[in-house]
Amino acid sequence: MRIFLVRHGETEWNRINRFQGISDIPLNAKGKAQAEALAQVLKDETIHVVYSSPLIRARETARAIRHFHPSSLYVEEEGLKEMDLGDFEGMEASDWAKEYPKFRKKWRKSPSSIKLPGGESLKGVQVRAVNVLESIIQKHSSETSLLICSHNFVIHAILCHALEMSLDNFREIKQETAALNLLYKLDDRLVVEKVNEISHLQHLAQQE
Repeated sequence: MRIFLVRHGETEWNRINRFQGISDIPLNAKGKAQAEALAQVLKDETIHVVYSSPLIRARETARAIRHFHPSSLYVEEEGLKEMDLGDFEGMEASDWAKEYPKFRKKWRKSPSSIKLPGGESLKGVQVRAVNVLESIIQKHSSETSLLICSHNFVIHAILCHALEMSLDNFREIKQETAALNLLYKLDDRLVVEKVNEISHLQHLAQQE
């Protein structure tokens, strides 16, 4: 089984470095161009089923990809939503760093052991993300090619699980907007072939 795991394109909150979590923010102009570039690089691949987070930035990205795969099944999956950032939703990163220095220090040192006030823990995100992924895998035959469109922390959580990495080290895995990751399900193992593939976005970076 082949699994294309992709992150949504850029939003305005991504651009200004504002925490968006479960806030439902659409793609900006650059994000739409990124989604189209991602769609173009995947247009000749076989994709049987497209799974997406129900948040609009993921749905817009998935829709762009599915344009070239109109016969693929489309499913929105609640468990693929981004991490609930609780009290930190909507804050700009610079303000957060100034207002919560003690929490920031703990988050930098040991993110896997912390629950965000009013929100989720990274460990909790990993549990639900991996459970959802396994549920999706079990619904389809081993010959199925899946595309899953989700978010930064969810993708980090899945990749850490597949790579058998501690969540405390999740920052070692880069994950840009509209990045492409490729996994295979072999027997009982998840094998990671590509991480944070963004060569399809190079022409957009050159235009900036």
